Order: sequence, then C-alpha cells, then structure tokens
Amino acid sequence: CRQGSAVVSRLAPPQQVRLDADKETQTLSVTWEDGHASTFDVEILRTELMEMVLNETVGVTEDQSTGKHQWNWTSPVPLECTSLSVKVRSRDGQDVSEWSSQQILPGLDLPDNTDSQMYPEGKTVPVGSNMTFCCIVEEGQQFGSLWYKDTLVKENMLSRRTYATTMTNQGPSNPSGTNVVCSNEKKMIIAGAVVFVGYPPLPSDLVCETHDLISVDCQWSKGRDTYLFGMTRQTYYTLNGRNCPKARNSNMRCGLEQWDGNWTLVARNLLGEFRLTDAAELGHRVRPVAPVNLTTPEVYSWNASVGWLWKDKVKSLNGCLSGHQTYTGYGLNTVVLKDLQPDEKYSVKVRCGSQKNFWKWGEWSLPLSFQTKMDRPVAPDIWLWMDSDNLGRVLWKPLTKSESHGQISGYEVILWSPEENSQQTLTLPRSVYSLPINVTDRGSKVTVTARNPAGVSLPANIVIPRYLPDAEDTAISKVAFNGSGFPLSWVAHANASCGYVVDWYNTSCTQDCNVEWIKVAADNTNTMVQSGNFLAGVRYKFSLYACSSESTVLLERWHGYMQELVPSRTVPRLSPNQEGADVQLTWDQIPLEHQRGFILGYTVYLTNASHLTLLANITDPQLTNHTVRNLVLGSYKFTVKAYTAAGEDGGATVSISLEPYTYWLIMEILVALGTMTCLLIVITIAFTGFSFSIFTILWKTMPGTGLICVCFQGTLDVKPSPHSMVHIVEDSVWDSSKEALVTVPEEDEEGTGDEAADTDEPASLRYYNQVVEEGSSSQRRPHASDSSASSTGSMDSGHTDVTYTGIQTSACYRPQMQSASCPEEPQTGPEEHLQPPVGSFGGYQPQCSWKQDSPEADGDGLDQTCLGSPTSVTSSQFLLPYDTSEEGKEYPSSASTWFHNLLTGKP
Repeated sequence: CRQGSAVVSRLAPPQQVRLDADKETQTLSVTWEDGHASTFDVEILRTELMEMVLNETVGVTEDQSTGKHQWNWTSPVPLECTSLSVKVRSRDGQDVSEWSSQQILPGLDLPDNTDSQMYPEGKTVPVGSNMTFCCIVEEGQQFGSLWYKDTLVKENMLSRRTYATTMTNQGPSNPSGTNVVCSNEKKMIIAGAVVFVGYPPLPSDLVCETHDLISVDCQWSKGRDTYLFGMTRQTYYTLNGRNCPKARNSNMRCGLEQWDGNWTLVARNLLGEFRLTDAAELGHRVRPVAPVNLTTPEVYSWNASVGWLWKDKVKSLNGCLSGHQTYTGYGLNTVVLKDLQPDEKYSVKVRCGSQKNFWKWGEWSLPLSFQTKMDRPVAPDIWLWMDSDNLGRVLWKPLTKSESHGQISGYEVILWSPEENSQQTLTLPRSVYSLPINVTDRGSKVTVTARNPAGVSLPANIVIPRYLPDAEDTAISKVAFNGSGFPLSWVAHANASCGYVVDWYNTSCTQDCNVEWIKVAADNTNTMVQSGNFLAGVRYKFSLYACSSESTVLLERWHGYMQELVPSRTVPRLSPNQEGADVQLTWDQIPLEHQRGFILGYTVYLTNASHLTLLANITDPQLTNHTVRNLVLGSYKFTVKAYTAAGEDGGATVSISLEPYTYWLIMEILVALGTMTCLLIVITIAFTGFSFSIFTILWKTMPGTGLICVCFQGTLDVKPSPHSMVHIVEDSVWDSSKEALVTVPEEDEEGTGDEAADTDEPASLRYYNQVVEEGSSSQRRPHASDSSASSTGSMDSGHTDVTYTGIQTSACYRPQMQSASCPEEPQTGPEEHLQPPVGSFGGYQPQCSWKQDSPEADGDGLDQTCLGSPTSVTSSQFLLPYDTSEEGKEYPSSASTWFHNLLTGKP
C-alpha cells in the first residue's frame, strides 16, 4: 500500500499451508500451494507470547509433480518446548501478497499437559556443538532454576510454563552422559534430561598378516576415544563388508578365513564413520605361530640344548629367537644355548620368524624351566689385614651365586713359609670369611681356596710384607663423599705390577673391624669407592696399596664421612679454674666415635638464662682450653660447644663463683700447712717405731746461756750389738778417700778399752767430753783424718765399734764443740740448706751452740748427760735444725720449737 492510495497486489496468497515436525532432528517442514511465485516471506512466532522467532524471505520452487512448495527449518529450540505460529506470503520483488492463514504447531506446554518435562532427552551430539534445553514446569508450580552438570545456568522464558537455556561449545561427556536438571521454587528437581557429547570414530594403522599361510588376521589402532558408550552409541567395525563383533576396546582385530590381497575397514557410530584400507602379498606378511612341546635334551654347566615342534605349514620358515639369542636354519627345531652360569635356574621360551621377507617375530611359546649343572668355584678375592707387626687377619669375600657355581661347602687356608719350607693347612666352614694369623716369618705366602661338590677353586695367593711401614708416618688426607661414593685418585706407582688395592673401615673401630676392599687395575690411577654399608656420621679410613708379586706397599691414606653430622656428645671433662680475676676453662676432646664429623673448632659462650653470648670461636680443634679474663666477682656459667661442618653439639655447661683472691691465698696456705702437718705426723710415727723400750727426749734451756741441751734419763735399752767406734769427720775439705763406713779393727778397740776402764765417766759422756775438749783446744773442726776416742761403755751385753766417714760440712751437720759463739762458717746457698744429705732426717741439723764451762756440762752420771743434739741410735746425724742470724748466732727455728712442743706435750 502506498500512502493516500490502496495498491492491490496481483499475487495470490499461499493456500493450504501445512506444518509437519520431526522432533528428533528438531526440523519443521512447511508446505503450501501457489501457482506462480518463487519467493516467499515466512514468519514464525511463539504463540503464547507472540514473540518473533523468524522473519525471513526464502526462495522455494514448485514441485512439478505435486504442484506444492516445501520449506524446511531447523529450530534451535526443541519443538516440544512451546507452540509456534507460522504464516507465509508470496513475494515478487516489492510486490507481496496477503499473509496466509496462521498455522499453529502445538507445543507440550498446553494446559492439558500438566506434568513437568525436560527436552531434548537422550540426544547424541558432537564435541563443541551448541544446544538449547527447555524445562516445562508442572501446572500450578513456579519455576526455580536450571543446572547443567553441577553449574547453575541462566534461563529465558519462552511461555508461561516454559524456560530455556543454551549451552555452547560442549565438552565430552562421561560414560553416563551429561545431566541437565530443572527445579521449582522450592529447589526440588522436577525434571531432567541426559545428553551424550562425543566424537565420531577415527581408527588408524590397519595391518593384515597370516600365521599359517591361509587365513588373514587384521589389526588396527582404535585412535582417539569417542566418549560414547552403550550399545546404541558405541563404534561398530566391518572388514570387507563382514562384521567384526570381537573388535572391542583394546582388542582391535578381525580375521578372515581366506587370504585376500586387499582389505577395507569401516568404523561407524551415531556421529559418523571412517574408512581404512590395506593391501599386501601373502609371502610378505607371514608371522609364524608359537612353537610347541619345548624340551631340553642335554644340560651342562655352561650350556644346554633346547628343542621344539611346529605346524607343517611353517616348517620351511628358517629363523627362531630363543631367550635373547637368534638362530637361523632351514626347518630349525633345536638350538644350543651358550654362556650359561653353572647351578643356575633358567626359563626359556621360543618364537620364530621368516628369514626371507622377514615381517615380524611370531608369538612366544610357553616357557620351559631347567637348571644347569654345578662347576668348581672361582678363586676367592682375598686380602691381608695386619693389626700389628706379627698379628693380622686373612680376609676373603663371600662368593656370589655367579661365582660359587654351586653350594660352597667350605674354605681351605694354607700358610706357607719359604724360609722354613713348611706349611700349615686349615679347613674352615662356609660361614667363615676370615682367619687370624700370627706371622713371624716375613715373606710367607697365604693361599685360600673354596670348595663345592663339583671341586676346588683355583688358589688365591697373597704374600705377607717383609716390612710394615708405620701407618702414622703416612700422611692422611680428607676426601669428600660426592653423592655416589668417595672419589680417590693417586700417582701411578712403578711397582704396582698386579694393580692396586683400596681398603677401608670404620676409623673408630679398634678390634675385629669390618674391612672392605676393592682391587683396581694397574693402568688406572683413580676409582670410586662405593658400598651399601656407608653410614652417616661415621668416619672411614681409606688406604691405598700397590700390589706386586712380592708383597703390598702402603702408598696413601684418606679419611672422610659419607655425611657429617653434629657431634653426638658434648666435650667431656669441662672444668673451670679461677686464676685471680680470670677463669681458665679446660676440656678433653670428644671421642672419635662421637664426633660424627671433622671437628673444626670450639665456641665458648657466656650463658645467661636461655641466652648465649659468644665469647670466643676457637678454630684450632687441638686447642682444648680458653681463658676468660678480667671478670668481676660473682657467679658465671660458661658453655663450650664443638662444631663440625653440620653444626654445633648441644654444649657442655659449667658454673663457677669467683671469690676474692685473698681467699684463694689463704686456702693455699691452709693446704700447705695441712700437708706439712700430715708430713710431721708421719715423721713422728716413724720415730716412735724404733725398738727403744725407754727413749724419752727432754728439752730444757740451760740457765743463763739460752743453750738447748738434750739429756738422756735412765739407761738406753738397746739390743746387744758389737761395740763401735765413731769417727766424726767435720773438715770442710772433702776427703774422697773416706766415702764409706769403715770398721775399726779389734786391736784398736781393745786398746781404748783399758783407757776407758780408768775413768768413772759414762762411755757416752766421755765421748762427747773428749770431742768438746778437742774442739776447745784447737778451735777448729776435726779433720777427716782425725779419730775420736772410742766409746767403750757397756750397753748391757755387748758393744760395737763403727767409724763414720764422708760426712760433708756443707750440710751443717756437726756436734757441738765450742762455746756460745760458734766460729763463723762459709755461707752456703739456700738450695744447699733445702737439700739434706743422705742419711739426714728432714733437714734437722745439730746445735752448734755449746758452752764448755757450763755447770750442766760438768755434771757426772748418765742421768744428766748433756749432748749437743739428739741422734738416732742407727746414725750419727743430729736431728735438731738450726738457723744462723746475721750476727752469726744460732737460734732455734720455729719448726724446731714446734717439734719440741709436740714431743714434750707442751702447748
């Protein structure tokens, strides 16, 4: 129509419009009748809400046989979701006809369908496709939500009861498909559907072959997974038009009874199909069947024969593989297996193939088991471990299964001495792998052999070295573990004619150590020491020896740890010692077995509660002391830790309270006095041990002179002994001719006896008076050549003459010979006074103060006999010490006064 005027179309509207729906494919077919137009406008609306779905101009030709027009439309929404209204009009350029009458395709959301529903249901679609799902809510309920798998999705309202959602680029489903559900306002599921998303089949690698030169066996690869399961959705295969019912999952094969040079495989499922082809000649695709009836006609120690049978059709095939060895031959049905091990169990199987136009090896036969016979063992690997010059152990490694060649029954060790041309033979059980030896004959040879039921092994020999170098003289180096072992390298040695030996053991081991070793070829100068027995925190010592026909020579030594750890113990014997305002800390080294790493040094800490203050880091591991200086009075706690490359130990802690230094001086004095007291008590006990029945020593001071006298009261009760003469030598000049005691002849003794009988004076007093008189007259000490008068007084039953010579004046031991003033003597050094001569007692010296005119000196009788100094009955040494003042006078020392009080019981 044009504005202001009505234009009447010359085109007639379509007639007899009809709608047909294919709900499986969601296709709507519209047909109508019209005699002239070839272009039409089609309009599709959702009936209930009158929403436009499609308004499109299409070209449709008339079917000459029926005179009708037909147009097909695929709906993105399942046709069950809601009702659709369709109308059509003819078009010729700008000229259009009237619309046809509206036709309605009813949906399932009509009021008479009251149940909840979900569409589409059970559909199979390819991966990556888009799909719309709709939910029809039950009459009287309210819509809630839509879920795809476990995902809440957005919905669109299509009608009063219908809601839809569109999923794009869908991924593969799981074996049970993908679930889509709908819930009401109460979040209760009211409807649901399942969709299967997968791939069409895509097989590959079709290969056909024959096993018997008649039938055909074809195999192929499945290719990618279709993700479609179930009888209706799985993939089906046909080979040359024949179904392959056994082609399932991984068993992709199909067979034909007769050979055909060309094969076609078709794979098909709901989403599509795929084709594969193959072609080959019969002789080029032969894969023999597995041999049968395997036997072992002959079995030996190192080889065995194996035989088999096969079908007649493949006898001409000449090539078989047994185990991992290949054998060829026409009609091959037996082979000899070589390089076997004695007393070993084997399992053998055989497969064959065509030597001409070889295609593939056939299937393996069933396995056949057999055991080879025993043979004599190999020579043991032996080593000599010397614990000392004459003690050692012969070691050998247990033979492995491949070396023993049978059950080992025992070992035989022979020690042969070439010098004595003798040998010693010992037989040991199979569980013993060492033998202690005591070797005194250098150059002896040790031989070890192993025995099993098949015989005796070849001998393994080693020569005892003629000279054992001191291991301590060989420098030892550190070696680090590199993750797989200890790498060792060295300089080639000219005498290593039979190679090198490296042994190692736990360094902290002291007895019966577990020694391991390896042997290295002579042309190698490095090796990697590996062992399953290495432990973390254990130090191992490695020794390298050069091996020759004569003996072994120690070349180098190493030590190292597989892994260093912190010490397992703290430093032992940690102790403090105060030195004034300083404290010296001392400790011992950690035992080797507890070091667990190379001790790099020590750290010294001041401990305050839980806080440690570093005082010193001692980097010399041999230094085991440290002095902390300039401390104030108080209590201190110190911690000492040893450390390795892995860290410090737990630390040893010690405490000390600093006292004023005067206290320490007093303590030292008290300790010294206590020691002296103990010494004097011992001396006193020694004095009282003499066999005197009456021996009383009295100390008195002579009136007016201040002189000290010793008086004997009563009679000396001495066991009978020969009468002695005493010669006192006091000359300052040493006479080397009189260094020993000299016995006076009996004739001299008798002469003096007559002279002694003429006086009433006691013998002992006469002796001392004579000495005093001689000293007063001559005003000098007796010369070594002078002799004193003999003392001939009877002492109960007998007497003895003894001459004492060789008494040195430098020790100041002498009898009292002069008046109150002693003659001035040469001064001697202090060291001479501190060192008493042989025979003296504790440095006590005779009193040299004596006054000849003293009344006590003229007294008669033994009851009041004054002597210069007390003496022992067995020695002429005088026991009282003396001191000489600056004026040359002698005063009793404090020690002598104390001793006098001790003996007399005075306070």
